[in-house]
Amino acid sequence: MPRARKRPAGVVRPDKKGPEGKRTKTENPGDTSAKVENSSFQETSASKDCGKNLSSYWLMKSEPESRLEKGVDVKFSIEDLKAQPKQTACWDGVRNYQARNFLRAMKLEEEAFFYHSNCREPGIVGLMKVDVQFVRMMKRFIPLAELKTHHQAHRATGGPLQNMALFTRQRLSVQPLSREEFDFILSLEEKEPS
Repeated sequence: MPRARKRPAGVVRPDKKGPEGKRTKTENPGDTSAKVENSSFQETSASKDCGKNLSSYWLMKSEPESRLEKGVDVKFSIEDLKAQPKQTACWDGVRNYQARNFLRAMKLEEEAFFYHSNCREPGIVGLMKVDVQFVRMMKRFIPLAELKTHHQAHRATGGPLQNMALFTRQRLSVQPLSREEFDFILSLEEKEPS
């Protein structure tokens, strides 16, 4: 989850790889299980060329409602991002290794959807740039249920959301999107809810 901590803009964390592209120790010294082997997750269209130019579009999840985790409120909504100095915050607190690797693969100025998760009605609420900076609110809220309807239809017809990580890797808080997925979702804000 993002925090209001400062990190110099443009700083890219080193991506440490051992032999055969396997990840070695992360930068978190308190993490005892710091090795990640090549994961065997179902590939999305944006993650097929993992390690190269992975994706330029992302979906990043955060919880808009208060919830304490080890005594710390992990709430961070798009409104919280807008309230930050320069409407920019560091996105941290990502525990899943695959999501961390995606976070490390991001470059400044790449676009991401801000997704409210673990709430009454999850869905996409806005756009931001990586190292997360607010860009704008969506013209309308795009709920998970609507995205799921399109995903199911696209699985049958071969549409752009057929392999979207939001449905194939639901638990990832940082997910790559293909250009086709990103553009299709953006087009939804102009349409009436289905």
